[in-house]
Amino acid sequence: MAKPNGHEAARMIPLSTPVFQILLSLNDRDLHGYGIIQDISARTEGEVILSTSTLYGAIKRMIRDDLIRQSDMRPDPDLDDERRRYYGITEFGREVARCEARRIHKLAETIKKTRFVERTS
Repeated sequence: MAKPNGHEAARMIPLSTPVFQILLSLNDRDLHGYGIIQDISARTEGEVILSTSTLYGAIKRMIRDDLIRQSDMRPDPDLDDERRRYYGITEFGREVARCEARRIHKLAETIKKTRFVERTS
């Protein structure tokens, strides 16, 4: 399967919750799988908890689709387990995440206009 190019970012959306959350976790740093799970749980205040099978299935597809890459980055060897695999976002993955964020932002604006959800402020 050929890897998608930057012009295809908009065609990748909507993203599944796990895929979007993984991209958000990798936005500013490379992480290993358990670190991704922990980041997502902390950032969503426990609302999104990925199982390892969901995470690694998504990672496999995301690498295939050029959204993320396995990273060569290694932290201090004394603080790391050499079996860990680290992942980082690609430029294409960043563009896809931006497209998804814009879609979600537009959706949130539409919801606000309809007053479907009460405002909490």
